[in-house]
Parts: sequence; structure tokens; C-alpha cells
Amino acid sequence: MTEEDKELEILKAKRLLEMQKNISQKQRLEEIKSSEVKTPTLSARDIVVKQLGYRGLEVLENAETQFPDETRLVIQKLAELIQSGEIAETIDGGKMLTLFRSLGIRVRVQTTIKVEEEGKLVSWSDKLKGTTEPTNEDSQPQNP
Repeated sequence: MTEEDKELEILKAKRLLEMQKNISQKQRLEEIKSSEVKTPTLSARDIVVKQLGYRGLEVLENAETQFPDETRLVIQKLAELIQSGEIAETIDGGKMLTLFRSLGIRVRVQTTIKVEEEGKLVSWSDKLKGTTEPTNEDSQPQNP
């Protein structure tokens, strides 16, 4: 073999190596794209719901029924903040109410006040009415 043939063979080998690298890179990119497609993207609401704590979902659902358009905007912005990492802590119902009220959205949430009477919790309205009925244990006469 002449020196030119050897150089030609070396160039062919280099070119073949480059082509193999390109093919493997394309395959890796396709695998990454297919794995991204397989993982379903979460909606903004799902992202926010994952971050909610105690009674947070209840407040969110009440807001959605009472103020659907405004709540949709709040959910979008919250999802953006959660994804960017600016909000990392869980959002409980009190924080959600505070957020909505600070935005001028007066979300109404059903609340009850209970007080302890004779070892059991009784609704405040029932206590004021005086309509607390004793249970079977309370109705038994006690020995003096």
C-alpha cells in the first residue's frame, strides 16, 4: 500500500467514527423526546393541588365554585410560582383564604364553632339554644 492509500483509509475510519457518533446522539435525543412525551404534563390545577395542605383543597374548591374566572387566574400564577421554586411550602386552608382575601376575593367557607360540654364537643348554636340532648350514658341516674 502506498502512503496515499493509508491516509485515505485513516480518513475513511475517522469519517465512519463521526457518523457513528452522530447516529448515537440522534438516538439519545429521540429517547429523551419519547420519555418526555410519555410523562404526562400536569395541569396548573394539579400542580397547585399537590402543594395544598389541611383544608387547602376545600378552600380552593369553594373559590372555584364561587369565583371560577378569578380562581383560574390565581391557580395559573400559583402553579408558575410553584414550578419556579418560589413557593416550596405546603399551602393550608388558612393561607389560601388569606391569599384570596388579599386579592379582594371573599371566598365563603362553612365553619362551625364547637365547645366542650360534659366531655363532648357540642355545636355553639346548639349550646346557645340549649338543645343538647344527653346520650344514653348521660341519662342513667347516678348514685349519690
